[in-house]
Amino acid sequence: MITDRAGELREALPDGGTLLGLDLGTKTIGIATCDAGWRFATAGKTLPRGKFGRDREALAALIKQRGIAGIVIGLPRNMDGSEGPRAQASRAYARNLAEAFALPVLLWDERWSTQSAEAAMIGQDMSRAKRAEKIDSHAAAVILQGAIDALAGNAF
Repeated sequence: MITDRAGELREALPDGGTLLGLDLGTKTIGIATCDAGWRFATAGKTLPRGKFGRDREALAALIKQRGIAGIVIGLPRNMDGSEGPRAQASRAYARNLAEAFALPVLLWDERWSTQSAEAAMIGQDMSRAKRAEKIDSHAAAVILQGAIDALAGNAF
């Protein structure tokens, strides 16, 4: 199942469960996870992005290790809400993940996620070099937190 509606993911996972958040870049994949009760998203690591087979292997290990119940992928919409080539690429990636892992996938609007993550890291007085290294995983956490807030009924 692939959806862009939080309610549909909530129905697919009535008992909750740990979610994996992904910020898909052209060179890297930012990773975040949340607790099974959908309260807190935590930035994880950043994977170098390669061919889907290699990405799938790395994600499979993480899914098994963390007992992931569902996946949230950032959907890069344009500021006017329309979707361009990057959004279509994210939808294709979501289809590949849903097929590979048989897990429900939520596509979540990621507009402003990177800027929000960067502002938070600046607020933590993180150096520019550290921010560059961690921005993708922190953006994944922003995306995942927005989705779990909606899943828990705290937003949208």
